[in-house]
Amino acid sequence: MASTAAESVSLDVPDHLQYSADHVWVEDVDGLAVIGLTEYAASQMGEIVYVDLPETDTPVRAGDEIVEMESAKTVQNLISPVEGTVKYVNQAVSDDPQVINNDPYGEGWILKIEMDGDEPELMDADQYAAMVRRAQ
Repeated sequence: MASTAAESVSLDVPDHLQYSADHVWVEDVDGLAVIGLTEYAASQMGEIVYVDLPETDTPVRAGDEIVEMESAKTVQNLISPVEGTVKYVNQAVSDDPQVINNDPYGEGWILKIEMDGDEPELMDADQYAAMVRRAQ
């Protein structure tokens, strides 16, 4: 089991990832930013039923709305925390969006962006967990 910084929030917040204020997690793997929706955001949305992914080779800037997700409760856009080019999309989340709810930090990754420029300013697990606790 992954170590977590958010025991009191009772949600998984893996320590090895970084987080945006928009509830997006990022893992830097050899210059590729693997990006997904946090467990907290997925639980707030409820059962995700639709995911609209961008095309590969799409340029993105930090702050762009790059993925649209729908649940019975809401429509939410995933905001890119990094600048770069979309290199891979996880077709499995488009085919079965519930994988995001079931495994947000594993099989539920959404896309991979080849990063351009500076490293983004993101929160570590403790900072993100504190933000989520304040929101509750």
